[in-house]
Amino acid sequence: MSASLPGGRELPVSKYDLSTYWGRVRHSADISDPRTLLVNRAGLEHAKNLVAGYKQGKIIEMNEELWKAKKIVDSTLHPDTGEPVFLPFRMSSFVLSNLVVTAGMLTPGLGMTGTLLWQIANQSLNVAINNANANKSTPLSISKIAQSYLLAVGASCSVALGLNAVVPRLKRVSPATKMVLTRLVPFAAVASAGALNVLLMRGEEIRQGIDIYPVLSEADKAKLAAEGKSESAVASLGKSKKAATLAVSETAVSRVLNSSPIMVFPPLVLIALQKQKWLKKNPRMTVPVNVGLIFATSMFALPLALAAFPQRQAVDASSLEEEFWGKGGENGKVVFNRGI
Repeated sequence: MSASLPGGRELPVSKYDLSTYWGRVRHSADISDPRTLLVNRAGLEHAKNLVAGYKQGKIIEMNEELWKAKKIVDSTLHPDTGEPVFLPFRMSSFVLSNLVVTAGMLTPGLGMTGTLLWQIANQSLNVAINNANANKSTPLSISKIAQSYLLAVGASCSVALGLNAVVPRLKRVSPATKMVLTRLVPFAAVASAGALNVLLMRGEEIRQGIDIYPVLSEADKAKLAAEGKSESAVASLGKSKKAATLAVSETAVSRVLNSSPIMVFPPLVLIALQKQKWLKKNPRMTVPVNVGLIFATSMFALPLALAAFPQRQAVDASSLEEEFWGKGGENGKVVFNRGI
């Protein structure tokens, strides 16, 4: 992100008010905008140069071109490492990367083999996205990633196959209700395994803690700028397990919030549409309609879910471990990167 670029003058965090939910929704829509994926290496370097120019005082004030450059930088670079996130695993690629997998899981009439394969594909993608966007102050070993992956796959497949076996045996339920419940099985599997996936993939953060930093006052920022330093030059106060637990838990909740409308709305709408004459006469349109419903719902749901919690989370130092009490910055607060 922009904080990793040289210069002592910090850019505004966002053109929107991130203290409000709707401000974060609009900001999240910016960083998850698929159009940023079209920016090539030269475009990224140009954006980085513009952002660095502002931070070094060469550009006096924010303008539309600079906001666009910041959008490219923030949607491409990891906030901890400053390196580009691998393209398929960026938040701006989230909808597109998940589209095929989600459509596969929501395909009506999947058998056991199809259910297993699509659940494995979904959890594989989740592991890659979670690892690419996790807080990097506490790296995860390959063995831990593999262990977490296998547990998440096991959980999702167990839930999916278990519910697929249970639903048809329900006796006091009408056939129409059974159809609805069957279509919602992927939601139960994805929601439970998605949250578990985050907790497992980022469990090392909870065990070791993540870096926290004092919240800087305007006077602190001005002093750093006068010294030619950026906010990223501020030393960590240490690693907090309580901050990590909060960061990982909020991320897990946001993943469930994201999957809920995507895995619920399209299958229920598709059931209604399949009763219409035009779709009965054109059954080949079922897949395109299903994909279209998933894409539209995903584009709408992702910013709403990402905005549920701030990415840069500020909390009272007194709410963390005793070693951090009294070490907070402005208003006694500390800040950390929640991850996405």
